[in-house]
Amino acid sequence: MSEFITLSASDGHKFQAWWAPPQGKPKAGMVVIQEIFGVNNHIRDVTNRFAKEGYLAIAPALFDRYKRNFEVGYTEPDIAAGREIMGKVDWDKALLDIEAARVSLSSLGSIGVVGFCMGGSLAWLSSTRLPFKAAVCYYGGQVAKYAKEKCLCPTIMHFGKQDQGIPMTTVDEFKAAQPKIPVFLYDAGHGFACNERGSFNQVAADEAWKRTLMHFGKFL
Repeated sequence: MSEFITLSASDGHKFQAWWAPPQGKPKAGMVVIQEIFGVNNHIRDVTNRFAKEGYLAIAPALFDRYKRNFEVGYTEPDIAAGREIMGKVDWDKALLDIEAARVSLSSLGSIGVVGFCMGGSLAWLSSTRLPFKAAVCYYGGQVAKYAKEKCLCPTIMHFGKQDQGIPMTTVDEFKAAQPKIPVFLYDAGHGFACNERGSFNQVAADEAWKRTLMHFGKFL
């Protein structure tokens, strides 16, 4: 049964996380990193989908450090509220929370990380700074900023060609710095994998999900 649980980061901060166990023995662990909208229905659904694939999945509420129980949808006011909190986020502390989520799954041995939007950028940093076994990054707008960091695990990237928030120059900059990392491009915009957004693209979402599961299936 999926539910919210409480985790503690190494600095003593306590926060919520959505915990989604599979039916039967987990084949591996999965940390799902939120967008700017909190651990909302979409992120909980993604976490539950990984559980259905056999993973013990968890989504840490990274905004709990700034506003507890933050959860919004995708209207313009929602986006503004999410961006306001994102501007306060200390990324080093976000990584402490992600690490706490990973540690909560440590008995499984093999743990992956996947993130969307803000979470996509944090999934990249998780792949360079934390001991994950595999990573998948969906439309992370800040990855080029950290593109020269050494990746510690097999990682793939998903981007929409029509993403108005992430220009292709950003993607090209990342590809130039990390030529060995697969970067998949889709005829879609930002947030194409979220079926609650106007930018949802079923074809792109299905293809990216297929590649995501193949990647984790190979390395976890």
